[in-house]
Amino acid sequence: MYRVILKATKMAQNIVESVLKEDDSAIDATLGNGNDTVFLLSRLKNGKVYAFDIQKQAIDNFKKYMDENKISNVYLINDGHENIKKYITSRVKAVMFNLGYLPGGDEKIITKPETTIKALTDSLELLKPGGIITIAVYSGHDGGEVEAKAIDEFVGKLNPKKYSTMTIKFTNRNTAPYLIVIEKNDNFDEGK
Repeated sequence: MYRVILKATKMAQNIVESVLKEDDSAIDATLGNGNDTVFLLSRLKNGKVYAFDIQKQAIDNFKKYMDENKISNVYLINDGHENIKKYITSRVKAVMFNLGYLPGGDEKIITKPETTIKALTDSLELLKPGGIITIAVYSGHDGGEVEAKAIDEFVGKLNPKKYSTMTIKFTNRNTAPYLIVIEKNDNFDEGK
């Protein structure tokens, strides 16, 4: 019997996987424990992965993983995702956001609406036509509901001629994580 995996992060990976080629570049805008970065690495054998986190603990933990596994195509950036364009100027095929706080870390250090919206705006500019942005949104922690509302409003205002957007959420769970997907339409390129 077929079973649907109803987890925002797994759905995000399945969607991103469908657009990546092994020589593409991608961004994990919220490294955390590294799950999305590991996923991106598994798909980008000849590509690059840029991984951002404001917490040095997350960067240090993943650096150990890279050393142990002899990984060289990940660029760890100990800075907020709102500074994406400070570090990346080349186009990318996917950007993954997993909002909230670092599991097992300080729950008071959370993603914030203003920095996330800035990161999304810049990510849209860096995204290649046909590229995907996924946003796993968590509203059940302090500050999460405010960030979720800001993101929903931002995504709702995107030009449908330029971007296709969708939200996947549970209708019977109020604070369950949900997924937002933004695809840059193939016929639109801000870089031209």
